[in-house]
Amino acid sequence: MDGRPVRLLSGALHYFRVHEEQWPHRLRMLRAMGLNCVETYVPWNLHEPSPGRFTDVEALGRFLDAAHEAGLWAIVRPGPYICAEWDNGGLPHWLTAAVGARVRTGDPEFLGPVERWFRRLLPQVVSRQTGRGGPVVMVQVENEYGSYGSDLPYLSTLAALLRTGGIDVPLFTSDGPEDHMLTGGSVPGVLATVNFGSGARSAFATLREHRAGGPLMCMEFWCGWFDHWGGVPAVRDPVEAAGALREILACGASVNIYMAHGGTNFAGRAGANRAGALHDGALEPDVTSYDYDAPVDEAGLPTEKFWLFREVLAEYREGPLPDVPPPPPVLGDGPSRVETETWVPLDEVIDALGGPETLTPMPPSFEELGVDQGLVRYLVEVPGPRRPYPLTLSGLRDLAVVQVDGVRAGVLREEDPVLAEPVAGPAVVEAWVESLGRVNYGPRTGEPKGITGGFLHERQYLHGVRARGLRLDAFDDAAAVGALPFRAPAWPGARGLYGGSFDVVAPGDARLRLPGWTRGFVWVNGFCLGRYWAVGPQESLYVPGPVLRAGRNEVWVLELESAGAGHVRLA
Repeated sequence: MDGRPVRLLSGALHYFRVHEEQWPHRLRMLRAMGLNCVETYVPWNLHEPSPGRFTDVEALGRFLDAAHEAGLWAIVRPGPYICAEWDNGGLPHWLTAAVGARVRTGDPEFLGPVERWFRRLLPQVVSRQTGRGGPVVMVQVENEYGSYGSDLPYLSTLAALLRTGGIDVPLFTSDGPEDHMLTGGSVPGVLATVNFGSGARSAFATLREHRAGGPLMCMEFWCGWFDHWGGVPAVRDPVEAAGALREILACGASVNIYMAHGGTNFAGRAGANRAGALHDGALEPDVTSYDYDAPVDEAGLPTEKFWLFREVLAEYREGPLPDVPPPPPVLGDGPSRVETETWVPLDEVIDALGGPETLTPMPPSFEELGVDQGLVRYLVEVPGPRRPYPLTLSGLRDLAVVQVDGVRAGVLREEDPVLAEPVAGPAVVEAWVESLGRVNYGPRTGEPKGITGGFLHERQYLHGVRARGLRLDAFDDAAAVGALPFRAPAWPGARGLYGGSFDVVAPGDARLRLPGWTRGFVWVNGFCLGRYWAVGPQESLYVPGPVLRAGRNEVWVLELESAGAGHVRLA
């Protein structure tokens, strides 16, 4: 940099997982920890929700400007695939539905939309490269491609698209330190980096077997991990993690701490994994929090890991480190019980806010209905008279609340798609299917959601399926939500949209708990906090302080299975 060698001491902070008004504080926290650089992914599906319709692509540029103002360099990882425990690995649902197994290859049907996206995105990066006085020092080509494929001409094409688009800072790839990953994911002329959580000397030795020269860098030092719904919280010992960081730096390498600050998967954008060594097993959906057991926690506060990392990093920085900024303000009036005073049944919600109802021989997928985050109501008739037979939702992804003739008959999952009680005809079967997060890593990335097979009565398909989708972003239209026919709640257990209000004297960060509620989504003042689910391990949702306002505030709870005690708690 400016003719002298530098060591990048970077930390991952994703602009899309942090409320924009909190970017400056979080960036100052990274500097105070001893970092000189910030790294961010760019989620394509957030910014192009439908083909050719772009939304707030400029957010990346504003974040890079904030990083520059904070005195940090920046590493940008634009994908097109990012993993990141983000829905569909950042790939648009409409694209993976159309391309299928040809995703992340040189197929023109995939590369065409990529090129269009890069033309729209890259000016945000180009204008902020170090050669133009901005903070951007490196840009990634794809992401961990060697864990997925081996289409090296595809990687070379992406590198050429970045160069043609004006990127003149160093390009890099990042992969696991294994032979098949490095041979499948790195290309000549592009810096190869490795990702790992420990064993730096061994990892860099493997990299050197593939690249004899060039700088060493751990592009993802996994200092923590993410959590799955129904799983056990992931925790890494801070002392052990600090020792692993020290080993990386002792090798003379640069590092990117993943995550330095994790943030939150707002608006139901959390991804999912598939279990097993080949990542082809049961679905493991990610929780709303992306705290990641990071040194700066979900609320922006320093942890024990932060202070230990600061000690290690201080040895590799010139001069004293900046002071740690004061914590953000917290909700000033203490615990608050918020009653849900009004309610709209789920049927009326989807009829008012959902898309048009379709009638097709077989059930359409979420993708065919244009639903990225949300749910779909499927209805089909069982002809009769006929004796009771098992009813199966073949190809269910991921979870369905099923009613037969208006009476709840069960909650089905992909691994258990058969109703407990056989169904006789005639009858009307209603299945409310919810996506728990699209797969973001491995060979099943891009798989469709919904009922991807059909309704089976014994071995017979039931044809003539009515379907209507409800996208979560339908709730962004406050006027449409306000026009719903709210009424007094029906207790106990009714599904639907609940509303309540509460007063705040001093706005600030808070946690929201939902005692007795089962599963759904929460909005505060129209801002979607994300999914809640009684299975845990996440027990509350983070409420960013800027979402709250002095005076009257509103909360909506969309309960998809069984409502709780009629109130939420804000603390």
